[in-house]
Amino acid sequence: MIQQEFAIKAKEILEKDEEVIGLAVGGSWLTNEIDQYSDLDLILITKTKVSANKNKMLGFAHRFGNFLSGFTGEHVGEPRVLICLYDKPLLHVDIKFLTLAELDYRVETPHILFDRNGEIKTIFQQSKEKFPLPDYQWIEDRFWTWVHYTLLKIGRGEYFEAFDFFGFLRMVVFGPLLHIKNGNLPRAVRKVEVELNINDLADLKKTIPKYERKSLLQSLRNSVKLYRDLRKSLFDENVKLRNETEKKVMEYFEIIEKQNE
Repeated sequence: MIQQEFAIKAKEILEKDEEVIGLAVGGSWLTNEIDQYSDLDLILITKTKVSANKNKMLGFAHRFGNFLSGFTGEHVGEPRVLICLYDKPLLHVDIKFLTLAELDYRVETPHILFDRNGEIKTIFQQSKEKFPLPDYQWIEDRFWTWVHYTLLKIGRGEYFEAFDFFGFLRMVVFGPLLHIKNGNLPRAVRKVEVELNINDLADLKKTIPKYERKSLLQSLRNSVKLYRDLRKSLFDENVKLRNETEKKVMEYFEIIEKQNE
């Protein structure tokens, strides 16, 4: 696969650079799920911090192949990642620039491609990966206000904004909670098509509206039902339900539904 070939080439280049402590790879490489559509997730560990200097990050990236473009990952909350596109072959590669001190906290334990002095392996042995789980209280505190916001947009006829907000709910609420229900890591909506049971996937599809008022309202109804079902399945007594907020928002839901009937 082109991903493995690229990684091996990068390893050979970096082994000659004494500033580089090691190189590792994560993502689909770890689960042997790489296919023609997979990107490549590299972790480059250096003696001194590189991620504070975009030009240095780009300098490394240019060494690995036919570099087309690259930008840092602030939009996904990770400015230490350089998101790159290479040519011949066309390949998406994410390069995360870390120091040894930054390896303790990680959501997965990557496969080590090379480890100059064995320091990376030692850190991995002495610490554990921890994938961040959603905060159920955080979701409950916000969910009904989000529903109200969507109703406002539908009521005003701002259908594009309402339409886009369903994507937000799937990424932040439904995808993660459905993954947990199905025994998976809560990776938003990643691979829901194959990792959710057929009924849960069907319920998630019902949150996808058409660009029309009736469909938007029905999808929001479906979203509320899905959230309530997930709440029953996953939340315990420690989560304080915002029952009064829910009641008032659902009353307003009925008002919006009756408009233009």
